[in-house]
Amino acid sequence: MGDFSNRDAMGQAAGMIRLALVLLLLPRLLWADPSVWRQEWPDTDFSQSAVPDWAEIMSGGPPKDSIPAIDAPLFIPVAEETRIEDEEPVITVELGGQTPRAYPVRYLMWHEIVNDTVGGVPVAVTFCPLCNSGITFDRRVAGRVLSFGVSGKLRNSDMVMYDRETQSWWQQAIGEAVVGDLTGTQLRQVPTWMESWAEYRTRNPGALVMAEPPHNRAYGTNPYRNYDSSRRPFLYNGEMPPHGIAPLARVVRVGSRAWPLDRLAEMQEISETGLVLTWRAGQASALDTGQIAAGRDVGSVRVLDEGGENVAHDVMFAFAFHAFWPDGEWMLGR
Repeated sequence: MGDFSNRDAMGQAAGMIRLALVLLLLPRLLWADPSVWRQEWPDTDFSQSAVPDWAEIMSGGPPKDSIPAIDAPLFIPVAEETRIEDEEPVITVELGGQTPRAYPVRYLMWHEIVNDTVGGVPVAVTFCPLCNSGITFDRRVAGRVLSFGVSGKLRNSDMVMYDRETQSWWQQAIGEAVVGDLTGTQLRQVPTWMESWAEYRTRNPGALVMAEPPHNRAYGTNPYRNYDSSRRPFLYNGEMPPHGIAPLARVVRVGSRAWPLDRLAEMQEISETGLVLTWRAGQASALDTGQIAAGRDVGSVRVLDEGGENVAHDVMFAFAFHAFWPDGEWMLGR
């Protein structure tokens, strides 16, 4: 997208949203035809796909790599970080006894993917704002290390990533290749979690935090103002979730089960199906007000097994869980 001032950043983000809304009004086949996509994706094998209907894939507005993924990020000691407010969310990566690393959502909001290596493990830390989905994946597939970029495409309002090595397309919410040579391949989800900067800093005073990337973006702002209180998801034509659950209500997904965040926040701890889920106040919603730090408190979630080990999970919007796990189990506690 090129460098621009903070004011221009907000204007460009708003322009992207307006552009996507215009595209939504055009015939669906305009963006649902591989013959059109091949001009931009000449090395993607569209003859291989797990997508039942090409019309499920839409343009999110910006083209390939206009949202630039971060490669080999720089880190600074927690004690040197002065930009991040206490309530702001970060994705915490603690692997194999390595020094913990925090990836602030204020940066992921504008880059969506960070390709990094932690203790010899190549990882992709990802965040899809339209699904509130923050997932970390192991980038190793069949002896090959992949690196990921942002395709500019959406399916069920969820980011479609691509790998630079085969140009295959990957569904971020499920970590699976859905178009191209690697169709059907599954990435391993790494147990990481989202928490407030204050929680991370207090627990890990000697740890690391990702430094501000060398791009001129409106870091710390939310270009999707009031999104998580909207009645309908953006660029989504699928079914709404059952049980009267609001489409943009948050749920804690573990495998094919989903616990409504409201239920967990009320109980603060739930022990079910061999898992212990806990909720703690203090984390701002990144998708509420224009300033991430001022977002309403949605709390932080941890998921452990009965042995106290971290469990891979995601805190995503209910509509996205229903879209990708239509037969999933809703843990309503009734």
